[in-house]
Amino acid sequence: MLGITDIRKGKIVVIDGEPYVVMSSEFLRKQQRRPVVRTILKHLRTGVTREHSFQQSDKVPEADVERKQCQFLYRQGDVFVFMDQSSYEQLEVDSGTVGHEAKFLLEGQDVEVTVFEGVPVSVTVPIKVDRKVIEAPPGVRGDTSSNVMKDVVVEGDIRVKAPLFVSEGDMIRINTREGVYVERVN
Repeated sequence: MLGITDIRKGKIVVIDGEPYVVMSSEFLRKQQRRPVVRTILKHLRTGVTREHSFQQSDKVPEADVERKQCQFLYRQGDVFVFMDQSSYEQLEVDSGTVGHEAKFLLEGQDVEVTVFEGVPVSVTVPIKVDRKVIEAPPGVRGDTSSNVMKDVVVEGDIRVKAPLFVSEGDMIRINTREGVYVERVN
């Protein structure tokens, strides 16, 4: 059981039988009032966020989640199939659970699958992934006094804005949280 001083960003708690991850927490203490921790919680299964205030006397159970290192195998309709790298068992995860991370998945890619009560509740891809540019229009010289970008298509049919010097066949690094170009990889 977690007290209010233990509730911090990144902790996974159970409220009303459902798992939530603490996105932010703020400790508040006003004059002659009891301390309160205001939090923003994100539901692990649905991704819906909500605000919740914990009073001084509140105790909340920490969720018993398991994080498994898995490898993405293939997609079959709306189901993504992953292989647990330690036990070699296959996990089937629906597209709603994978969410926006799906566009960054390539066969053979390593991901982290969070399992709550035997059911996969979230899939996390690495923050930065390397992809090969499969389509890049030629860079047009012109007003280059500022940071000029062009649209390129990388593996997985992802459109990313990249600098003019990026050409077809280059490997680039992409930030998966924001979907933006980071750097060119040799």
